[in-house]
This record gives sequence, C-alpha cells and structure tokens, in this order.
Amino acid sequence: MRSAEVAGSRVEILVGDITVQDVDAIVNAANSSLLGGGGVDGAIHRAGGPKILEECRAIVARQGGCKAGEAVATTGGRLRARFVVHTVGPVWQGGLHREGAVLARCWTRSLDVAQARGCRTVAFPAISTGAYGYPMDAAARESLRAAGTWLRERPGEVDLIRVLLMKERDAEVWSQQIGHLLPPQGA
Repeated sequence: MRSAEVAGSRVEILVGDITVQDVDAIVNAANSSLLGGGGVDGAIHRAGGPKILEECRAIVARQGGCKAGEAVATTGGRLRARFVVHTVGPVWQGGLHREGAVLARCWTRSLDVAQARGCRTVAFPAISTGAYGYPMDAAARESLRAAGTWLRERPGEVDLIRVLLMKERDAEVWSQQIGHLLPPQGA
C-alpha cells in the first residue's frame, strides 16, 4: 500500500524529488544553523534560490537557529511550494537518547507551522535518515505514527501529506509501515 486515508486526509508515499512538488509547503531536513548543507537541505536551497537563505539568516539573527525537534518557515523562493518548513531532526545514537520523540516532534511541529500558514498540502522527506543515520524502518514507523496522531487530532485541517523518498527500496519500507500505523479512522 502506497497511501492511506486518515481522518479525511490522504497520506502518500512516493519516490521523487521534493523540490519539484506542487504542494503548499515542503519540509526541509535542515541543520540547526539553517544555512544550508548537503542532501535534501542543499537541494532545497539550490532549487529555491537565495531568498530562502536570506530568510533563514533573518531567523538565525532573531532566534539563533533551530533546535532539534523544532520547525520554522520561510517562503519557497523559486520552488513551486509557497513555503519551506525547516526542521532539525535527531542524530541517531542507537535509539537510547529520545531520538524517536524528537523525530515525532519534527513531524508534528512541521505540520503545526505549515497549518498555521494556511497550507493544506505538505511534502516531507525521510527526516534524519541520511547523514544523521536514523534507520529507515524506525524513521518510517515513528514519522507515520506522529503524522497519523496529528491528523486524527485535527481532522480536515490538512488534505495531503506526501512523503518523498529517493529510492524505491526506501518507499517499500515506508509502504510496509503505512498500513499498520495509519488505519482508517474507526477501524
């Protein structure tokens, strides 16, 4: 299964490029400096152009960056998405340092920030699974659980959550988790 309905919202798992998604907001797996980096972060900054970095610098000047589990928003610059929600995921340390709770908070805070800006469609990457080393299956389980809980607590506030993955095998891992963690409401 590559999609599920939760409290009137759709959750989709796709292989693709997050920077070309035609959604209201895309989520950036940022570092705490918010000043760009590698992986998804670098791709979003390159595709979105200098406006995103300019706004990130203003956020850093105002609040000193972004802590793990928190989220902030900028405009989308040259992206199709109107907004980029930047969140800082946990570095995997064997699962013994509340990494799951921090990853779940990345998802819920990102959805809060997007929803506060009127976003009805949001695309996420697999936060923390690249350089931060979070195992893909554990990240899928924790992320989808957090998304499902958020959607059930706020029915109808978001129409679509799309998870964009780089590889087919990663999409298969996420698809295996979606059926167990996002059952239809009332099931």
